[in-house]
Amino acid sequence: MRKLCLAMAMAGMLASGLAQAQSTLRVGLQDDPDVLDPTRARTFVGRIVFASLCDKLVDITPDLKFVPQLAQSWSTSPDNKTLTFKLRTDAVFHDGTPIDAAAVKANLDRARTLPDSNRKSELATVASVDAPDASTVVLHLSEPDASLLSQLSDRAGMMISPASFDKDPGGKPVCSGPYQFKERVQNDRIVLEKFPKYWDAANYHFDRVVFTPIPDNTVRLNNLRAGDLDIIERVAPSDVKAVKDDANLRLAPVTGLGFQSISVNLGNGARANNPLAKDKRVRQALDLAIDRDVLNQVIGEGQYQPAYQPFPPASFAYNKSFEHAGRDPRKAQALLKEAGFDRVKFEITFGNNTTMQQVFELVQAMGAEAGFDITLRPVEFASLQSSLARGDFEVGQSGWSGRVDPSGNIHQYLSCKGNLNDGKFCDPQADKLLNEARAEPDTAKRRALYDQVLSVMQDQRPIVYLFYLPWTFGTQKKLEGFVPYPDGLIRLKGVTLAGK
Repeated sequence: MRKLCLAMAMAGMLASGLAQAQSTLRVGLQDDPDVLDPTRARTFVGRIVFASLCDKLVDITPDLKFVPQLAQSWSTSPDNKTLTFKLRTDAVFHDGTPIDAAAVKANLDRARTLPDSNRKSELATVASVDAPDASTVVLHLSEPDASLLSQLSDRAGMMISPASFDKDPGGKPVCSGPYQFKERVQNDRIVLEKFPKYWDAANYHFDRVVFTPIPDNTVRLNNLRAGDLDIIERVAPSDVKAVKDDANLRLAPVTGLGFQSISVNLGNGARANNPLAKDKRVRQALDLAIDRDVLNQVIGEGQYQPAYQPFPPASFAYNKSFEHAGRDPRKAQALLKEAGFDRVKFEITFGNNTTMQQVFELVQAMGAEAGFDITLRPVEFASLQSSLARGDFEVGQSGWSGRVDPSGNIHQYLSCKGNLNDGKFCDPQADKLLNEARAEPDTAKRRALYDQVLSVMQDQRPIVYLFYLPWTFGTQKKLEGFVPYPDGLIRLKGVTLAGK
């Protein structure tokens, strides 16, 4: 009897251990995120982690409608200069402190004033924040801002515990989402554990989520096929067929809101002393040297729709008249000669994942035919972000995952004080138009203003757009309830693994 009881106990312990192991969701990322502080962060993969780690005031639906998250409701004053939120009363941070109006005010004020905040330009119209009672937050605006709710549905609206502001929030974040921070090993893994006091904990079914950065597309896919990962983001176009043909896997694609581009360093430190910065004709020539259709066919296999502007086709601000087909190396060479150059040398700094390596090798070859001698500088993705911010680049990869409102795709990249304006482009007329477009509630009038901005960009070319970003996920077929969103984030509410 004792032997039988011991065997049953051993079996129970084994089953318990297996159940615990099976409650882990494993996610493969293309890159390693930068800091895990939503106020200072700037990487797309960081936003994927934040989707499980840090709640926002509002969220979006798959069809891009705004829905409550930490805020249960909101209202706008008749003059569009006051935005009032009513907060849910059952939410707490991962340290157990309440997510009340005072905490939200502290987060928004920090995002507006922290010296290295990347949310300043996103919240530029917020003049002050009041917390009249524990569940009410009032944002007073300096001018109407049609984009503000969109900004608050992303990192600008994410909340971390004010008690953690001075305790390394980028390294050990104390956040507000369904999962809390456990550990991080740089370039290896980020581990989150379920937060039992989360207000909607019943709809999150994994005890642990492990994010693993794997820049090599083939290795990332092989880990999925071997069962070592449950979901991977950005399946390479060349791997789509392999996922479709694997009976154990499922492909989950969605059209994105963002773009892939390259930015020219026009005024950010010593490396702005380059030919592209000195003459817009050289930048125009670079634009003409690149055939987006070839990038789409050769690397994107039809999934990388050519881009010539920051607005995706789904946006009301998108204007097809700013597109053109193919490339014109002869005209590019003529522009270089007008600018006084036979050939132009410059360096492209980019994130060292497989896809971007292929993209920029092709850009390098195209540029050579048009009069450019391009050297390539691949760096680890988080290092790319710091290089761009401090001006350590001549031309740099500058992708953006996209926002619901068009202002979110352009203002912080092109306005004179934009926090993601790494090249330091500054045109007073474009700045005025960007601010007017953000303040204008009428969609048709906003589009007319953005058309004028696009005309300035077409002439000045501070950013060369390459293609729109599709979000293509690969998952285990037994992963149930996963819905891809146009913003590319992985939301785990209601997601389960069959049999676990």
